[in-house]
Amino acid sequence: MMNLTQMLRSASDNTPGAVSTSDGARSRTWGETRDRVSRLAGALSSLGVEDGDRVAILALNSDRYSECYFATWWAGCVIVPMNLRWSAAENAYSLRDSGATILFVDEAFAPMVPAILEEADGVREVIFLAEGDAPSGMHGYEALIDGGVAREDANRGGEDLAGLYYTGGTTGFPKGVMLPHRALWYNSLALAKHLEIEAGDVYLHAAPMFHLADGAAGGATSMVGASHVYIPSFDVESAIDAIERFGVTHVLLVPTMISMMLAHPAFDPARLSSLRRLVYGASPMPAGVLRETLEALPDVDLIQAYGQTEMAPLVTVLPSTEHRIDGPKLRSAGRAGVGCELRIVRESGEDAEPGEVGEIVARSPGCMQGYWNLPEQTEKTLIDGWVHTGDGAYRDEEGFVFIVDRLKDMIVTGGENVFSAEVESALSTHPAVSEVAVVGIPDEKWGEAVHAIVVVAEGETVSESELIEHCKPLIANYKWPRGVTFREEPLPLSGAGKVLKKDLRAPFWDGQERAIH
Repeated sequence: MMNLTQMLRSASDNTPGAVSTSDGARSRTWGETRDRVSRLAGALSSLGVEDGDRVAILALNSDRYSECYFATWWAGCVIVPMNLRWSAAENAYSLRDSGATILFVDEAFAPMVPAILEEADGVREVIFLAEGDAPSGMHGYEALIDGGVAREDANRGGEDLAGLYYTGGTTGFPKGVMLPHRALWYNSLALAKHLEIEAGDVYLHAAPMFHLADGAAGGATSMVGASHVYIPSFDVESAIDAIERFGVTHVLLVPTMISMMLAHPAFDPARLSSLRRLVYGASPMPAGVLRETLEALPDVDLIQAYGQTEMAPLVTVLPSTEHRIDGPKLRSAGRAGVGCELRIVRESGEDAEPGEVGEIVARSPGCMQGYWNLPEQTEKTLIDGWVHTGDGAYRDEEGFVFIVDRLKDMIVTGGENVFSAEVESALSTHPAVSEVAVVGIPDEKWGEAVHAIVVVAEGETVSESELIEHCKPLIANYKWPRGVTFREEPLPLSGAGKVLKKDLRAPFWDGQERAIH
């Protein structure tokens, strides 16, 4: 059965003395990790957690984050990873919506807990992940493990729900993507193949662990009994130091991180000599950055992965063999990943011809069960077992997919997904705003920047800075508009009354190559 705790049991049975995690000065073996996970799961049970309960985590990267994942599944529960950049109100929404009763939190986010709990009163217990004494009203993580009694693995698997992963919502609210054990287990196995990772290799958690891109790569690492290394969050010097110190062989970075690394004074290819494979994805990779990476790291295999949360997340892979400067497939997103079927379809639902742009639809064992408590949105996205991605692309005669634009109104900025409706909803609450549309415009650093186009209400005046300040308490900082264009005429509408965002985007993208990877 596709069971996520199986990979922990297997690694601890086969190589109990091999290093499982390295976090700063802390290092543990697979045998030690299994013991800690079983006792943490026992401690959760002693706090009243039952099968199927939701366990949320709001924390920076660490070895404890991995233990929380496994302990939640070991106890038969459902993990709810929370976005590090959300406001207290957004985090409270995901806790209420998921029905989470337990919250793991570290020192970086402990100050946010009182504000969160004011709106999420279903959370019964808060567990402090950091060293030292826990704040008042919280349990100490290490104390729970030390006092915990190891429990038997609940052995949940298959279609049992494993995680609720919240992603931006077209209604202005995040959607909880329901991923069963089957979906995450499949992705771990498929990514292990595509990343060519095996026992003895070392993976660095540099991207945020709440995000499924890192989650899938981390799953691949555990699937083969390789070793995990952690930095709390990405910064160039910490990443380079960790790669050099721990002999990291594999890392996943979003293009913005790669660009920052190449431009940093500390960048030295000699310090990255252990690195064999660099996986990138989650946002557009500018052609100049891709070329510079290939030239600066000629001995490192580059692998591109495209996917989305609804597929847990793998859809396509461009292997290292196609990463050649000026190679014919370098601008593509690759071909369907192992075990994944992919089609390009017209609006009518018929398959598009090679070279014809349509929507990417995909199915695999990684497919979601649906959106939590959103049956109508589930029916629109998951049709006859196929996930409709909302991304426009064409496929060539050899099966390589070239993504050309988003069909959904989603902006990818620095690897984070921003749905325009969320930003529009926040801006629309300002009394001076009559009409508003939010689009993504080119940005050299972040790939895309959030940009608002506003029609001011008659008799009102408002500045760009005032509108941006208005958004700050309402939405996470990466969703704030980076600029505002004011227009006097009404926003352009289609015959169906929908705002023609393509027309609004066009001036900003004139002369630009639009691509998503």
